[in-house]
Amino acid sequence: MANQNEEIIIEACPGCGGTYSAEEIEAALKTCPSCGHHYRMEPAERVEYLCDKGSFVEFSSNLSSQNPIEFAAYEQKLMGAVEKTRMKDAVITGCCEIGKHPAILALMSFSFMGGSMGSVVGEKICQAMVKSVKEELPLVIYATSGGARMQEGIFSLMQMAKTASAASDMDKAAVPFITVLCDPTTGGVTASFAMLADIIIAEPGAIIGFAGPRVIEGTIHAKLPEGFQCAEFQQERGFVDLIAARKEQRRVLSALLELHSGKFRGQNNEY
Repeated sequence: MANQNEEIIIEACPGCGGTYSAEEIEAALKTCPSCGHHYRMEPAERVEYLCDKGSFVEFSSNLSSQNPIEFAAYEQKLMGAVEKTRMKDAVITGCCEIGKHPAILALMSFSFMGGSMGSVVGEKICQAMVKSVKEELPLVIYATSGGARMQEGIFSLMQMAKTASAASDMDKAAVPFITVLCDPTTGGVTASFAMLADIIIAEPGAIIGFAGPRVIEGTIHAKLPEGFQCAEFQQERGFVDLIAARKEQRRVLSALLELHSGKFRGQNNEY
């Protein structure tokens, strides 16, 4: 065990101002031990606390972004994001079990170019949806994004319609679809698949919206209400079904998957 002199003290918590060691934050699933503020988390870390041990098997891992509109320095930016995150793009997808319930899981990373949705993110999300329908498995997507990836132009914007269409196919096939909105979930991701799920969950305090508050205030020339776009604000107005703290998410998702399994698999359960 590291002694006190070796502990890394993080900056003051944005929620309460308290300071804690990296070990304390990690032990609390990257939340503040005092006020519960949720720090941003990477996909591999989420797999550890969500999935049954050893059950996550990644698919569509061979896809990587190109430069379809020859945007200047885009390749270098992609290389930097790959080196920083050790991911090929801003989402990973895989099969897993959560509380012994099989599911398809997609996990976005804000660290990879702000979780922006380009062609690869859209394609991987669509492939996850198609696989869910084909294999009759529920889909859970952890969304976090700054929006569409401007370096891919219209090819990026097309992913909104593409993922929305795939979500519609899931709805027609009656395959359960759950999203968990993390901080932040904005732009084209919010305007497409993130808000089209059967059940929409959010992490506490997550910013959820399309445009940012400053843009909206500049457009409507009015001051926005306190807490505008936070998860709690969105839940009060019906855009979010449930707010679940990170330590509760595995239990909540397991319960939801179990709830849907009887009817989804053709059993005569009543609920």
